[in-house]
Amino acid sequence: MTDPLERAVAKAPPIIGSGCTQRYDPQALSSDQGTEFADAAALWARLQAEQDQAELQHARALDGQETGE
Repeated sequence: MTDPLERAVAKAPPIIGSGCTQRYDPQALSSDQGTEFADAAALWARLQAEQDQAELQHARALDGQETGE
């Protein structure tokens, strides 16, 4: 490896499938590639709760408009 820039190039992990089912090979992913995200489940739950709350508030606002309140 004589080119110093060659070392700095990021490379995507291997891909399996094709078309709509194309995805990274989960067997090839590791924490070295930055794929480890231990708090992902907690983040997903928080985002879902925020979305549910926003939808509830929106529904209540629409309900208030329909009843003339």
